[in-house]
Amino acid sequence: ARAKLDQLTGVDGYPVLPILLHGDASFAGQGVVYETLQMSQLRPYKTGGTIHVVVNNQVGFTTAPLDSRTSVYCTDVAKTIQAPIFHINGDDPEACARIAQLAFQYRQRFNKDVVLDVVCYRRRGHNEGDDPSFTQPRMYDLIEQKRSVRKLYTEALIGRGDISTEDAEAVLTRFRDGLESVFKQAREEPEEDDGYRRVPYYPPKLGKTQGTTITAETMAKVARAHVTFPEGFAVHSKVLPQLQRRADGITNGPIDWATAELLAFGSLLLEGRPVRLVGQDTRRGTFVQRFAAVIDRNTAESYVPLNHLAPDQGTFQVYDSLLSEYAAMGFEYGYSVAAPDALVCWEAQFGDFANGAQTIADEFIASGNAKWTQKSGVVLLLPHGYEGQGPDHSSARIERWLQLCHEGALAVCQPSTPASYFHLLRTHAYVNWHRPVVIATPKSMLRGKQAVSQPSDFTRGRWEPAIGDPTISDPSQVRRILLCSGKIRWDLTTARAEAGLDGQVAIISLERLYPLPAKELAAQLAAYPKDADIRFVQDEPENQGPWWFLELHLPDAVAAFLPGYRLKMKSVARPAASAPSVGSLKIHRLQQEDLLERAFAD
Repeated sequence: ARAKLDQLTGVDGYPVLPILLHGDASFAGQGVVYETLQMSQLRPYKTGGTIHVVVNNQVGFTTAPLDSRTSVYCTDVAKTIQAPIFHINGDDPEACARIAQLAFQYRQRFNKDVVLDVVCYRRRGHNEGDDPSFTQPRMYDLIEQKRSVRKLYTEALIGRGDISTEDAEAVLTRFRDGLESVFKQAREEPEEDDGYRRVPYYPPKLGKTQGTTITAETMAKVARAHVTFPEGFAVHSKVLPQLQRRADGITNGPIDWATAELLAFGSLLLEGRPVRLVGQDTRRGTFVQRFAAVIDRNTAESYVPLNHLAPDQGTFQVYDSLLSEYAAMGFEYGYSVAAPDALVCWEAQFGDFANGAQTIADEFIASGNAKWTQKSGVVLLLPHGYEGQGPDHSSARIERWLQLCHEGALAVCQPSTPASYFHLLRTHAYVNWHRPVVIATPKSMLRGKQAVSQPSDFTRGRWEPAIGDPTISDPSQVRRILLCSGKIRWDLTTARAEAGLDGQVAIISLERLYPLPAKELAAQLAAYPKDADIRFVQDEPENQGPWWFLELHLPDAVAAFLPGYRLKMKSVARPAASAPSVGSLKIHRLQQEDLLERAFAD
């Protein structure tokens, strides 16, 4: 509903009405319901009020209400947002219709959520093989004696003299004939009706031939926007120098990660593409790196520079979310489905926190296309990196995302330079892939002196799923090749120089982990001796990270592009562990030293 509202122009109010259908057990028991209710009046998610219809059949599979909730009513959780709750007799159709009209009027006037608790029953079991009297015998003895709602209402209408018995039978006959007619038509129809769509219309993208570079003029517009503010706007004294350095870096270099990201967003906006970025501490950035919204030091009013690039630019939405993963990630997935032309990004405070939305990842992001041909282009930004912050702030669980990868269902990437990230975002927006992208974004690398790009990297170049080693001038002298992904590329580069192995050891960065960068990696490996010692180096413990996925799938994929060549890799990783990382900074540093030593050891 929010995506549809954002696409409407020149309309007042909230002309799109969201209606959610719930069960009584899930409304009381599922935490995502509470999260979603808390979203109802927040800026990133507001839709002008949702009507929640709870089909309260007084049983959750086989569990009775006594074991389903502590509250009196299944809808009591809605009291947290002061939503009006109407308890309705499901045997009274006129009461249901009257309260539904009242709920709609309330929503239209106050633009807030309203809940209808339709108290009814389930006559049959949970499925064909279930008998609910096994677990609720007394309730189902009563249900067996009840006449259906249709019969009760028909008798009431006849008793009041509103209709005759013949009228009731005629209506029933017409209804059944209509069902039979449609059923027969569906069986005889040779093909699906093109006018009926189960999924949104996916506009064609510009395809693989579309370049991702931008002009110096576009870069200058983004730079100016970050140092131009309304008259009287008081930029915080510690923020202004960062914005000035950003503008100078765009012009003269170097360009850091956050600046590259804003260049990607800004260039898409100038091309008329909508961009939406929502997440935990996203406006400023968890690591004080982004400042997509700047706060007036005196008035606390916010100013979003990328919304002031050009009169005809696309819309840029950047919001801090509530501290939710399940509902928040799910919302952005749904938004991306309904707005396939927009670049929609959800950002976790730390990549580890995406664990709280595993249901969304499994049921929708990874398999929505396979199950329903429902495509999504949502981008998940998951900060990832081993810097000694402990087991809950180190890993985006890359191994779990890779486990979900098959049939091209999603992409998993870990860029190592700002320019690579920039070209990845623009490629995702323009190439004809409507699929989710998981990006392991950096933390310490945000300010890494090596992990920077120059302005020329944005006015030329393209997205490269595998990046070769630009320091190698004579590939024939290379005796060892280190494959890696993300931040550890720069740790290895520093360690190589300290060991005096420049020119002897090549470092190849896999910017994309799935789809496998086999073609690009094969092109890189072809230049080196076939007997070179190849090692895959990762920050993560050996039983985590991308190692097992790549060891299983990468050799065959590379062989398809290098006939007769068999990729044999050795693993260099932290010791296998049940947690993503150790909790001691001292032990972390010892592991890091050992990891780098083993990467270069004979």
